Amino acid sequence: MERKLSRLPPLNALRAFVAAGRHLSFTRAANELAVTPAAVSQQVKLLEEQLGTPLFERRSRQLVLTEEGQAVLPGLAEGFASIGDALARLGARTDEGPLTVSVAPSFAAKWLVPRLDRFGAAHPEIDVRVQASHDIVDFVADGVDVAIRYGPGGYEGLSVERILPEEMFPVSAPALLKGKHALTAPAALRHHTLLHDDSPDQDPSCPDWRMWLKAAGVEGVDAKRGQHFNQSALVLEAAISGRGVALAKATLAAADLRAKRLVRLFGMRQRLGFAYWFVAPPSKAAWPKVIAFRDWLREEAKRD
Repeated sequence: MERKLSRLPPLNALRAFVAAGRHLSFTRAANELAVTPAAVSQQVKLLEEQLGTPLFERRSRQLVLTEEGQAVLPGLAEGFASIGDALARLGARTDEGPLTVSVAPSFAAKWLVPRLDRFGAAHPEIDVRVQASHDIVDFVADGVDVAIRYGPGGYEGLSVERILPEEMFPVSAPALLKGKHALTAPAALRHHTLLHDDSPDQDPSCPDWRMWLKAAGVEGVDAKRGQHFNQSALVLEAAISGRGVALAKATLAAADLRAKRLVRLFGMRQRLGFAYWFVAPPSKAAWPKVIAFRDWLREEAKRD
């Protein structure tokens, strides 16, 4: 730890370590940062690899700082506090200019962006900048005004509102409802390619194909086979093109279902434990442009 680094570690990794070190919990750190525990764990692991030393001891159901972690945590925490204080002094002017929204890529592509024309028509005075990423958001350092996050809620220290629930069901292109192996019953999946969603949502209530096939009583199907994608939007596009059958989140598939590019299969669905949340720091929650965007999200959610 005495060696000098050729370059500083990524800010997101440092932020994740500080939050995890303060709470001694990846889960509570994730709630503070409005991301998943897996995202926090990954960022900390990247930081440890760059520093060349472990910062935590990962014991059963317990997270403990190593000596190295204890040595660097106070200075890093103080550094982030100083950054926040410096940027907070700009607060008198930051309600002007564009509204910066952090959102997961698939939600941006399939739900948010297709609707932004309606927000622009209602609020032509507000320009929206969309930052589509799964990365941890630091509202101060990253210049983000609001976020839409898919998760369990309970984001500590932030202004939070539940916007949309979520459920899952199998979908395919309409053409797969016809032919020799028409998808009229779950058993027909034996003859079709399974499309897998490997996006980093970390939703324990969201079934994968192994879980879904077991619940549906379908045997003789290798749940691991098929094509894998790291974004939900890509899974849906593969299904639209007729490449196979996907387990789709209803919110992301809604527009394609209405346009009949996709069809729901088998009349089966499962409500998920995660939802979509509007998240903003308290210092920005009362800004007129933030209130306007939150109210618009409410109305758009009612459309669904």
